[in-house]
Amino acid sequence: MSASAISDLSRLCIHTITLKPWTIEQTARKFSEAGVAGITVWRDAITERDIRETGKLLRSLNLKVVSLCRGGFFPSLEKKDREAAIKENIKAIDEASELEAPMLVLVCGAAPGQSLIESREQIKQGIEACIPHAEKKGVQLTIEPLHPMYAGDRSAINTLEQANDFAEYFNSVSVGIAADVYHLWWDPDLHNQLIRCGTHGNLSAFHICDWKTPTLDMLNDRGLMGEGCIHIKEIRVWVEDAGFKGYNEVEIFSTIHWQEDQNIFFDRIIKAYLQCS
Repeated sequence: MSASAISDLSRLCIHTITLKPWTIEQTARKFSEAGVAGITVWRDAITERDIRETGKLLRSLNLKVVSLCRGGFFPSLEKKDREAAIKENIKAIDEASELEAPMLVLVCGAAPGQSLIESREQIKQGIEACIPHAEKKGVQLTIEPLHPMYAGDRSAINTLEQANDFAEYFNSVSVGIAADVYHLWWDPDLHNQLIRCGTHGNLSAFHICDWKTPTLDMLNDRGLMGEGCIHIKEIRVWVEDAGFKGYNEVEIFSTIHWQEDQNIFFDRIIKAYLQCS
């Protein structure tokens, strides 16, 4: 199937972290004025705020709260730290519920000093411990596999195949998967794994940005759509072929873009989305 063009903003969601210098109130009003349909909220954006009232504000501006970022970071060498991580994730589930966000995106974590196998087992145990509370609150725990360059300390779940294995192991509506092109574009089995993900009903979120070449920073040098080498349109078609009908979520960490005039950067996001996604 050839890639179709995006002609409106009805499926556009932007993460608050993308426009990090703005407060959530500024962000929400700018999104609403521009016709952006959805917002994914990062937990730092709601620190020391009334979360329920923030959720009401977002909905009053006709913004769909797509998800809350982020939970996870389950592995640790110390049992007390693993227990603390579970408590923190329970808190994040409560925050998602108060915000009326249907998903809590998980950056699952990894612990330097132990094998990836051990970290994956601790991730499994952590998610399992959180599922009952997630079910009670009506919040899905959405696993986001991260690029292998983060395997040492940020996530031991590095391919969509691994995320599929986890989601199918739990076989629960309270566990899903977020597919981020930045982390998955390189995978030669990506198309097959997206279809697998969709077949099992586990494809819950789709994140977009671009991979700049050269990449100047492993974490904070993501590009606008069209600035890099990811074939975003092709991957979006694969995602839609897998049955995904949700939002295209722009998630950009960029020290360079955060230093720009955010009004100009926001306009560039809209333009890039319409042209390159």
